[in-house]
Amino acid sequence: MDERAFASLKKFMTRIPAIQMPIGTGVDEEGFWWVKFSIDIHHPLAWNVVQEFGHILNYISLNERLPTIFYPVSPPVYLNGRPEDFLSWVIETKDKDFKPEF
Repeated sequence: MDERAFASLKKFMTRIPAIQMPIGTGVDEEGFWWVKFSIDIHHPLAWNVVQEFGHILNYISLNERLPTIFYPVSPPVYLNGRPEDFLSWVIETKDKDFKPEF
């Protein structure tokens, strides 16, 4: 899977309020993909974006869940700075058949 596979997802994500560029993407050695990005935590809709992503990507339906996980990641806070500088968010999948295109 190359960068073209992520083009439509990245284009969509740039339209979401508070999402900051760049948006990183990748595929691990097992073929599972991920997207990593930052959210401007001072944007008035930032926590709404987190809430919506958490609902849609982690728990949209009890019977038909998406094969995705949305979560925060950060380097050690005692070695770095504040969340607005170092907090990132990841969307990943653990289903090789679920592709990032839409």
